[in-house]
Amino acid sequence: MEYNAAEQLLAAFAHFFPGAKTIGSFVGGELVEGTGETIQLFDAATGKPSLAYKDGGAAVVEQAAAAATRAQKQWWALTHAARGRVMFEIAREIRKEAEPIARLEALGSGKPIRDCRGEVAKVAEMFEYYGGWADKFYGDVIPVPTTHLNYTRREPAGTVLQITPWNAPVFTCGWQVAPAISMGNAALLKPSELTPFTSLVIGLLAERGGAPKGLINVLAGLGHTVAQSAIAHRAVKKVVFVGSPATGARIAEAAARRVLPCVLELGGKSANIVFADADLKRAALTAQAAIFAGAGQSCVAGSRLLVQRCVYDEFVAMVAAGAKKIRVGAPLDDATEVGPINNRRQYEHVMSMIEKGVAAGATLAAGTAGRSDGGYFVPPTVLAGVTNDMDVARTEIFGPVVAAIPFDTEEEAVAIANDTEFGLAGAVWTNDVARAHRIAGQVDAGTFWVNGYKTINVASPFGGYGLSGYGRSSGVEALHEYTQTKSVWVETAKEPATTFGYL
Repeated sequence: MEYNAAEQLLAAFAHFFPGAKTIGSFVGGELVEGTGETIQLFDAATGKPSLAYKDGGAAVVEQAAAAATRAQKQWWALTHAARGRVMFEIAREIRKEAEPIARLEALGSGKPIRDCRGEVAKVAEMFEYYGGWADKFYGDVIPVPTTHLNYTRREPAGTVLQITPWNAPVFTCGWQVAPAISMGNAALLKPSELTPFTSLVIGLLAERGGAPKGLINVLAGLGHTVAQSAIAHRAVKKVVFVGSPATGARIAEAAARRVLPCVLELGGKSANIVFADADLKRAALTAQAAIFAGAGQSCVAGSRLLVQRCVYDEFVAMVAAGAKKIRVGAPLDDATEVGPINNRRQYEHVMSMIEKGVAAGATLAAGTAGRSDGGYFVPPTVLAGVTNDMDVARTEIFGPVVAAIPFDTEEEAVAIANDTEFGLAGAVWTNDVARAHRIAGQVDAGTFWVNGYKTINVASPFGGYGLSGYGRSSGVEALHEYTQTKSVWVETAKEPATTFGYL
């Protein structure tokens, strides 16, 4: 029987929404079909048409904003501990449905199902971690030189708009929603129009876990309709965006018209620095995972591989040999290590960047500049002989393509690493402990690894410098992003002094 992408995807979605003939937005506990233009999806593994659905438009934003406002008041009225218990129930619901969620994620995004299983497990952990914080985020008592008691309260922002990308739909959904609701907020979640499926499911499972209807509303639709309408809506008090720098800048500009605070988690061009004294075998294996996992569609991908010149040829050959052995295949195949690029537009960008690199003088140590016949597959690609002024070293490719750049000295390595507008992540491989600490302090990056790469923990802050954005996701710092500080003054004197001006 011929593979039918639309039928497979709809069947996986209908596991959660029985009888669904298409998808829509999840608003106030209901799946609401859009009324706007048709959005046609394509299967990443075949390049053939998949599901089509209607854009939600401004009307669904209005419904969702009203539902969120009602739900947020109910949610904030609960005790902190009660909110935490609900979040633990949400985590349990996610774990009960882990395999169907992973299957839906693989079909909807093109990610290998083994990766999806891991990401779904992480989402459950996020709800548990932030559920534990719900009753442990305190204010302060501040000593003052008067007869007042002065203390602070941490209060929710209210309704927050969260715009998430297509490269890690379910992961970024949990990454943003869990800390937001932990602090008493309601969420308008706007996933990429290309991958709304698992975000819709998380909204449903949150209600199964006991969250009020409308606490998590998932808006399926286009950025220029749904997201723009939501940013302009008076109910939205904060905007969080995960995606490209260009789109992030437009969102920040739109939010600025309402003086809305933003958190922007944008792109990267991260340097993975390898010194001659490192464990080269281990470094080579990790360098492959750093760039090829997820088909390179990761903001923290180690896309610039800086290698000390005296071991450059040897090390690049090791990485290239490993790249050629990586299993590229269909998302639902358990043996697949690297799946397709999510969509045609991104596929064409990746392939054009490979072509530009070769035209500029880089050589293909692994991979190809040729297009695939079916689906958006790009083999793991190693470009050797790259200099940091080439486009492939400066532009975020967001695909399984690594640019290998030689360096001689520690100072040169740091200079090359910092010669970029981005500052999201980086790494160094060395057995010199002092050097490791020096470089960790000198490279401009929000996350930095020593003798490792891409280790991320829900308790650790995450964010970038420069064009990689501002604000922090994850860890305790995310809780600050989703709260406001109120300073409260209580006069305690029996006969307080009456004065004008400041005391």
